[in-house]
Parts: sequence; C-alpha cells; structure tokens
Amino acid sequence: MSVTTQKSVETTEPPPGTRHLGIALIVIAFAQLMIVLDATIVNIALPRIQRDASQHLSQADQVQWVVTAYALALGSLLLLGGRLGDLFGRRKMFVLGVGIFSIASLLGGLAPTGTLLISARVLQGVGAALAQPAALALINTTFPVGKQRNRAMAVYAAMSGMGAAVGLILGGFLTQALGWEWTFFINVPIGLAVAIAAPRVLVESEGHDGRLDIPGAVTATAGLFGIVYGLSHAGGHSWGDALSLVPLGLGLALLVVFVIVESRVQHPLLPLRIVADRTRGVSLFAMLIVGAGMFAMFFFLGLFLQQVLGYSPIKSGLAFLPFSAGIVVAAGIATNVVARIDPRWIAGFGGLLATFGMWGFTHLSVDSGYWSHLFPYIVIMALGMGLVFIPLTLTATAGVRGDDAGAAASALNTMQQVGGAVGIAALTTVFTHAATAHGKVLGAAAEAKAKAAAAAGHTPTSAQVAAGKHQIALHVQAYASSHVYWVAAGMILIGALSLFAFLTVSHEHLQTDGNAAAHVG
Repeated sequence: MSVTTQKSVETTEPPPGTRHLGIALIVIAFAQLMIVLDATIVNIALPRIQRDASQHLSQADQVQWVVTAYALALGSLLLLGGRLGDLFGRRKMFVLGVGIFSIASLLGGLAPTGTLLISARVLQGVGAALAQPAALALINTTFPVGKQRNRAMAVYAAMSGMGAAVGLILGGFLTQALGWEWTFFINVPIGLAVAIAAPRVLVESEGHDGRLDIPGAVTATAGLFGIVYGLSHAGGHSWGDALSLVPLGLGLALLVVFVIVESRVQHPLLPLRIVADRTRGVSLFAMLIVGAGMFAMFFFLGLFLQQVLGYSPIKSGLAFLPFSAGIVVAAGIATNVVARIDPRWIAGFGGLLATFGMWGFTHLSVDSGYWSHLFPYIVIMALGMGLVFIPLTLTATAGVRGDDAGAAASALNTMQQVGGAVGIAALTTVFTHAATAHGKVLGAAAEAKAKAAAAAGHTPTSAQVAAGKHQIALHVQAYASSHVYWVAAGMILIGALSLFAFLTVSHEHLQTDGNAAAHVG
C-alpha cells in the first residue's frame, strides 16, 4: 500500500533581505536543543519518578522505558518524518512536529500513571521525528556551501551534542526546585514560541511529487521496536526467554525486509543510494555506535551520581556542566579546522578522545570523588564528542540531491537516536546481568560473615543488617556500571577506527559538494 501525493507546495517567499539567516538559525537551533535535551532531561528525574508509587515503574527495566520510549519513537519515525518534509514542505512539518511535541510534553507532566507517562514520551518522539529532519534539511538547503554552511552546521551539531548535557543540568534544577513534572512542562512555552516564530523567519521548501512509502515505514518502525524491546526484556529476564528472542529475531527479519522493500519501490523512504555512498555510510555507522555509547553514559552516570554518590538532582545536573562547555569548545575548534583538515582525522581523533573518557569511568567506585575521578573524563569525553559531531554532520549530508535532503538528514538523526535507544537497552542488559552475578557473590559473603558472627555470639541489629544491605547495593551498582562503561568504550573505539579506515572524503570536497543552497536574507 502506498499513498500518492501530486501536491507541490507553493512557496510565498518574501523579497530578498527581509528574512535573516541569523534569526532563522536561532529558531532551528532552539528546536534542535529542545528535542535533543529531552532525550536526557528525565534522566536526573528517574530516581524521583521511580520513588513515586503512582508511576508503577519500580524496576530498572521498567524505568529505562521512560528514556527508551522517546528515543525509540523518534529514531524509528525519523525516516518517515524526513520523507514527509520532502513531499509536503519542510517548514510545514517542522511547525507541525514542534506543536505535537509541545502538546505531548504537557500530557507527560500531567500523566497520573507510568503507562500514560511512557505514552506521552512516545508522542513526544512522534513530534520530534517530524521536526528534527526538517530542521537539518532547511539548513542544508538554505545556507551556501562553505563557511556559512559550516558555521550553521556547527551550531546545529553543537546543539546535538550539548543538548544532552543541558538536559541533565536543567533536569536537575527542575526536579529539585519544582518537581519532575516540570522536566516536561518546560517544553511547552519554548515549543509554542518556536512554532509561532518559524513561519515568520523560515522559508518553505518546494514540495516534490512522489509516493509515501507505507511498507517501508511499517517494516522499519516495527523492526527497530522489536530489537529494542527484545534487548530490554533480556535485561530484566534472560536471553533464552521467548519474549527476548522472538522480538529480536522478528526485528532483524523486518529490517531485512525493509532493505528489500527500499530497493524495489519507486519512491523509497530511505533511498539506498544515500547509505550506499561510502562517505555517508561510514558517517551513519559511526554516528550509530558513538551515539549508543554517549547516551548510555548519560543514563548510567546520572543514576550513579544520585544513587551511589548521594548527589542531589541539582548537584547531579551541575556535574555535567563541563560536558556542555567542552562540546562548545570542541565545536569551535572543529569549525575552524574542517575547511583545512580532512574529516577522518578530526572525527577519528575525537573518537579516540571519547573512548579514553569512557574508559576513565570504568574506575568509578563508591569512594570516587568528582574532581579526581569524574571531572577529567567528562571534559575529555566532551571534547571528543564535539570533534566527532561536527565533521559527521557535514559528511553525512554532503552532496545529496535536493529531493533527498530530508531523507539524508533523517538518516543521520535516526542513527543517533536509534543508537541511543539500542545502546541503553543493550547496556541495561549488561548492567543487570553483572549486578545479579556480583550481588550473589557479595550476598553470599555477607551471609557467611553473619553466620560466623552469630556463632561467636554477636547477633547484628536490624539497623546493622539494613546498613550492610545498603552497602552491598552500592557496591553492586558501581561494579555493574563499570562493566557498562567498558562495553561502551569498546563501541566508541570501533566507531573511531572505522572513521580512520573508511572516511576518505577530503575537506576540499566538503567545500564544493555541489549542493545548490538558496541564500535568503
């Protein structure tokens, strides 16, 4: 089944000079920041949400769905959102998406149960999936190739990297000062302001005749959901459980069907020529695997700070402030050198820095201090991520045809969001199994010690027993978290090595990629 559109969007552009690129970029940047920070803004609020009995989210594999539901909905629908922008107009989809996102944020803050909260997160993902690819495509087709587009892409990429850290900081302040509900309410006024301003400062793109690839949308969305659900279920149960294996198998099979469908339909959701291009293919793969490691770091480190080190939500949020600063610094450096140095060296070196930063987290324990064990590696990882994001944003969208701009932009964002969803799901499985195994070891040792004490006539008080169990829980969480960071570091390292080996596009090509950009204002 397919839906056909023969509609060509009429553009009513004002005379040149009445629309300013700077204001347009601010609107796009705020939308991107809002969408990206929402992937992490609830992370700091998770312990508060988990303690709220009315939310019915008592287990780790349930709580993670507050984060994963958004990333999964966004990641699995980005391709569809990009295609809708290509067909019906990118500004129109941008405004519609921001509006849906704002309404969903209001519903999330008002949600009385865990099920409704997760449903609101899914609806947020739907809105973001319409707005995000349109935002990037509007930059790519508005700013001329060269310095102006590089700067615009740098701002966009900085929002992508910095937004995750800003979400943690803002989430900490809002959760402690006003309640976790305000991590949702804060989006409403921002979203409404962006939706109102967008038609006044953004020029509508020209629509293209074509078909909406319904089979591709269904197989891609269902396939990604199956994989993430299977990984998530394995974390709380076992890999041999039918509810782990069956969704994983079906998800992989549906993604194979998706590729077959895309190779045969006349108007594919994701034209295979986009990913078949070596430069874009490598860029997308690196964004997938690096995104998985980065979002998992935010998720588990946010929990570690509060549950092991005893940080308040505000203090936990502020702990990530250096990450935002590091991203901004690295974005500035990458913007200045990307016109003179090939992207493989910039992004590859950034990947190595990020790997080293993640490795540093593997040494965290219940006795770790912020300035000695956290701060250095947060800064190093931020600098690395900034050096990765800027070049990859350029290489993943360089040289695409005008009617593929939305699909290319959505493919890049899809890799980052799907990487985050899959990464959190997979690494939650790693965490759960490591915690279970280490908990049994420490529990058996504590039981043997208690028996020896009882035999010697020293029966511990209930307070001592409770304190002992609490210490075991802290050590278990620290131990399991270190396993997560080892795996995440390995993932980012693979991404860095793939960039060194296969990202061969030159910096000269990025400055003259042939994209005709309409410079407005």
